[in-house]
Amino acid sequence: MTVADERELICISCPVGCPLSVTVEGGEVVAVRGNKCPKGITYAKAEILDPRRILTTTVRIRGGLLPQLPVRTRQAIPKSLLAKGMEALSRYEVDAPVRIGDVLISDFLGTGVDVIASRSIDCAG
Repeated sequence: MTVADERELICISCPVGCPLSVTVEGGEVVAVRGNKCPKGITYAKAEILDPRRILTTTVRIRGGLLPQLPVRTRQAIPKSLLAKGMEALSRYEVDAPVRIGDVLISDFLGTGVDVIASRSIDCAG
């Protein structure tokens, strides 16, 4: 017989911020309590079983008006890949000019998610 694990979360799917109690048994979410809408159930399952985050950082830019370019993943990637992603992007460098929304890296870390520019930066001089 498996032992149930109780976890507490705050739902961030809407501005209400419902406090959730989530029961996990055998690697599955078996109960979600405290949600005021169906989004809480969806959020709790995703956060427990496959937590994901949007990675936001900066990369170096050669020949730009600024030395750093803000970047982010277009969609959330597995939370377990955030440290590896930060390490990879710390070594990455792009050439100016760059436009907001430009795809800098396709299929980042094999996730199928692109890394995009979060700002436009023109060439210096």
